[in-house]
Amino acid sequence: MSLDSAEKRVRVLIADDHTLVAQGLASLIENEFVVVATVENGRDFLKAAAEHLPDIALLDISMPDMTGLEAAEKLFKATSKCKVIFVSMHSTPEFVREAFSVGAMGYVLKRSAASELRDAIAEVLKGNAYISREIAGNVLSTFLHPRSAPLTERQRQVLRLVSEGRTGKEIAETLNISIKTAQFHKTSIMEKLGVHTTAELTKYAIEHGIIS
Repeated sequence: MSLDSAEKRVRVLIADDHTLVAQGLASLIENEFVVVATVENGRDFLKAAAEHLPDIALLDISMPDMTGLEAAEKLFKATSKCKVIFVSMHSTPEFVREAFSVGAMGYVLKRSAASELRDAIAEVLKGNAYISREIAGNVLSTFLHPRSAPLTERQRQVLRLVSEGRTGKEIAETLNISIKTAQFHKTSIMEKLGVHTTAELTKYAIEHGIIS
């Protein structure tokens, strides 16, 4: 293949904290697309996106340091033209709703067939949204009848720290906010999620990929 033809191929960035998964995704698409990089966490994802300017990003949700949701949100705030497809093990509608709320255009289950991943990329490149067929019906029902608004980026940060066992003082120091503000965020999160204990917050964070 000539250099000119290679440059015209769609450029894909892959982020997944499991190396074998990232390599597997790359092998599925490398004959049709240019895989510019594979990274293992959200911070490296943002650096690679700025460096390689990919057309498409295949992004996991549950990653250390910064979740895929947070990374995608920061990517779009940087006015990136990259289109994001989440490739996740999580099949509940809440995950999909949060993914699209931060700006994603696709959501594919890791257990889906390889052909579905290629279909997702093709549709997103056309400007269309794509959701794995297996969960599309449940997701549509949730979109039509949402139970609550998704958490904001700051709320996800506070929730992650709370779930890691950090004290109010530690959360305030980490996020450079006052202890009173940290407690306000925690209370707001509990009200939004309809939970009453830190244990319930931790369970939610695990189930929704906010912590591993």
